[in-house]
Amino acid sequence: MPTTDAYSPRMPFGMFGGTHVNPQSEIFSNMISHARIVMAPQRPDLDMQKTSIFLAGITTNTGEPDWRETLTNALQDRPVTILNPNRPDWDSTWKESFSDSRWEEQIRWELDMQETANILVFMFHRATEAPISLMEFGLAVKTKKVIVCAHDDYKKRGNVEAVCSRFGAKLTNTEEELREALLEMLDSQLE
Repeated sequence: MPTTDAYSPRMPFGMFGGTHVNPQSEIFSNMISHARIVMAPQRPDLDMQKTSIFLAGITTNTGEPDWRETLTNALQDRPVTILNPNRPDWDSTWKESFSDSRWEEQIRWELDMQETANILVFMFHRATEAPISLMEFGLAVKTKKVIVCAHDDYKKRGNVEAVCSRFGAKLTNTEEELREALLEMLDSQLE
């Protein structure tokens, strides 16, 4: 997955579609209707787009198409900023400690972007219990717009369902329902 210079005027994101846009660029006004994809650890200027969406949830390979890629492709013609924490350079040698600057950079980016985002999207899949994603979901659900997909066979679905019910978060069963719920939420913001 390509990375971009935070200040390049326009750089395509290959398989994700969308563009990264420099607000000082003369083409910016023509590009505002397209999604801007920000990959960790880039730091975006979120003042330029009305809605930012953080893609939280599993990063485990499920053997299925990557849910973040699929959702991003569905949003590529929307005036949103997509905050994607997935990093192709992540590897298992990174120590989960502030003594590892790579890990620290990633964790700080994720926490900062979750606090900044207007909407948080969570994916829970049977491939993993996703304890970190559950923690992030619990932190966000009371204060943010949250949309969740928890597959019927996800081991902790009952807990996710109870929290969604309690705090009014939208719960879906499939990636297709997740996409439709997010598009509906975005459309309602435009009305």
